[in-house]
Amino acid sequence: MIPPTTPRATYRFQFHKDFTFADAEALVPYLDALGISHLYASPITTARSGSTHGYDVVDPTRINPELGGEDAFRSLVAALRARDMGVIIDIVPNHMGVAGGKNAWWNDVLTHGEASEFARYFDIDRREKLVLPILGDPLAETIASSALKVEQVAGRYVLEAYGEHRLPLRDEDQATAATDDIAALIDRQHYRLASWRVANDELNWRRFFTINDLAGLRAEDPIVFDATHALYFRLYAEGLIDGVRVDHVDGLTNPAGYCRQLRARLDAIERPAEAPAGPAYIVIEKILAGGEPLAKDWAVDGTSGYDFMEQVTALLHAPGGAEPLANLWADMSGRSADFAPEELCARQELLAWQFDAQHRRCVEAFVALARSTPDCDGLTRGMLHRAIERLLWVFPVYRTYGTVEAAPSADARIREMVRQRVAEFVPPGEDMVVDRILSWLAGEGPGNAPLAAEAVRKFQQLSAPIAAKAVEDTAFYRYGRLLSRNDVGFEAARMSLDIDAFHAAMTERARDWPSAMLATATHDHKRGEDVRARLAVLSEIPDLWRSRGEHWFELAAPYADGVDPADTYMLLQTLFGAWPTNLRAANPEALSEYAERIVAWQEKALREAKLRSSWEAPDEAYETRCHDLARALLDPQRSAAFLGDITALVDLVAPAAEANSLAQVALRYTVPGVPDLYQGTETDDLSLVDPDNRRPVDYLAREQMLATASDSKVALIARLLALRRQYPALFAGGSYEPIAVAGARAEHVIAFNRVHDGKAVRCVTALRSAGRYVDEVDASDWWADTALSSGETIADLLGTSAVSVVVMDAVVS
Repeated sequence: MIPPTTPRATYRFQFHKDFTFADAEALVPYLDALGISHLYASPITTARSGSTHGYDVVDPTRINPELGGEDAFRSLVAALRARDMGVIIDIVPNHMGVAGGKNAWWNDVLTHGEASEFARYFDIDRREKLVLPILGDPLAETIASSALKVEQVAGRYVLEAYGEHRLPLRDEDQATAATDDIAALIDRQHYRLASWRVANDELNWRRFFTINDLAGLRAEDPIVFDATHALYFRLYAEGLIDGVRVDHVDGLTNPAGYCRQLRARLDAIERPAEAPAGPAYIVIEKILAGGEPLAKDWAVDGTSGYDFMEQVTALLHAPGGAEPLANLWADMSGRSADFAPEELCARQELLAWQFDAQHRRCVEAFVALARSTPDCDGLTRGMLHRAIERLLWVFPVYRTYGTVEAAPSADARIREMVRQRVAEFVPPGEDMVVDRILSWLAGEGPGNAPLAAEAVRKFQQLSAPIAAKAVEDTAFYRYGRLLSRNDVGFEAARMSLDIDAFHAAMTERARDWPSAMLATATHDHKRGEDVRARLAVLSEIPDLWRSRGEHWFELAAPYADGVDPADTYMLLQTLFGAWPTNLRAANPEALSEYAERIVAWQEKALREAKLRSSWEAPDEAYETRCHDLARALLDPQRSAAFLGDITALVDLVAPAAEANSLAQVALRYTVPGVPDLYQGTETDDLSLVDPDNRRPVDYLAREQMLATASDSKVALIARLLALRRQYPALFAGGSYEPIAVAGARAEHVIAFNRVHDGKAVRCVTALRSAGRYVDEVDASDWWADTALSSGETIADLLGTSAVSVVVMDAVVS
């Protein structure tokens, strides 16, 4: 039996000041009625005031008062426990929020410098003053403009900037701070004020990705680990939580060591008799590249589900759409039909720009290592710079996990893949530099062990953010073959996943990771699960989509002057994919509301792409042209023909899109793992990237849908969760057994059994079946002779439905 701390099914809440523990407590009966076993909470520790997500933690030692504080959290847990439900919390060990002057640990470092007891907490280069890139202009100009002032707060003098930042001053300056020359006063501090524009080049502390407000923590330090985890251990010891989801585990110095330590500490805690028995449930936010395994010796239950989201989404796409949609993208946009050139360009640009300081410090670490090693005296700074740069251009995974002592065996395949990929970029005669760096990453290189550890750490903590920012947050906004294949953890270069490969992945999951999370929507997704489900239909009808897309381009032309064709085409895909259910041209108010959602997405997409606008230097004139185009297309007075045409296509593919949606649901709740339901997505999830995917949820409507079974998606979720509640051992530990399918439409159906202790659940799900609906053929005729290996025909099993899930006595073959 799986221990009670392992969830049967989770429901993710995003907590903030407008959705508190009390709000969640009121929804506990609904979650119970739906069939959820565990509430899965976004970070509950004290975050920056007004935080909408909780990852900018300023105090990890107490529960956020904006969410209701510890008393309200205890009340929520009591309501859950009364219904035999539990809590999993999201924790953030990699970084803290340092903006706004509310982080006491960071403020102490600013006040006392290296003498601060908290100096060891943050990943800071101590060879120079800590750089604070918070100014709008260079320091001299800022001082001249009187934007910096000294004021008194709670009996101490602080430096106030722009009315927003309040920075502590040294103890030695308190007596004279009010009368000192401000330039001289600033010069004496333990930090150096600078323009925000210098951060990419001069920052001397590790930040989270490219966010200057989030400072990296040194969780590898036992003192830091204890201080930042004390609250979590107490909550677990008191039976208030059952486990954790670890945010951005790849940012840590030693993810494997961290996870093992976390497991050991949690499982050594004696829980109250009334609390569910351990071991603790631990999952990690880990992006796995195609073919990259999750190490089995990390002592975790698996990932938080991005890998499954990629697999199930790819399964919905038809392989035949890859080439025609790539050609259409190239024709429409004038950009590459393939993803690889976009990824390479983005990696090159971001490494040379946003990660320049981190890159140079990585090179410096390897230079120091090389200089300490007698047989490396021929390795120059330039050689090491070029080798590291080119390795990061082609690195196929977030990072490797070797230490000075050793490297896991799985890293060897990654290093060999890197060696092959980088060959075309290495200058003549410098292959040996690449080989030497890879040997250090393998824990086999020569030289001073502490210097080697530092160099390897800097490389590993640079390769992960390069992958995240260059691929997911840049190239994914530049490449538009089919936007449903561009999401967190996805392989945009791959259009689809065949059924046998999906079966193999699920068989492996049953064997190795039966308790890993299964997600199809998250707080970080770029497009909602039902946006992806609808767009996936286009992979089945590329010719029809080309004709519609070309026609829409013509209709958009009068309003698209000065808008890049690539941005127009991605807009058209987005308008179609996220089109709200039942939205019609006769409802101008709803069209206007949709337009503003699209405009918000557009702004983020354009700035993340960094081609024609950016967060650093927004091109407001260009953005306005794009926004005007979106609003014009959604204006019934100006675009009646377009609106009529797009709604007709949305209606045409609606049955196929719904079939895809229900297939995702069926697979999420029947394959091995713990299904997670992101807030509100029990009904149509037609959301876009945040903040759109974090909008308020109408729970009253969902409660009514659940009570009346008036929504097919909600009804299917409730039915499958009821089965999981009735047969917990079968779903938690049952084997995964693929069922062979034969016949004319064998590639359009997936079937399998989950078998345990004499019982089986059989799942049969339609896939890529747009032909059933778009071609307007009779459903039973469309399936023709397609049948399971047992002889049961798909026409009889599914009829006009998309999913069949039944419980039966286990069949022993």
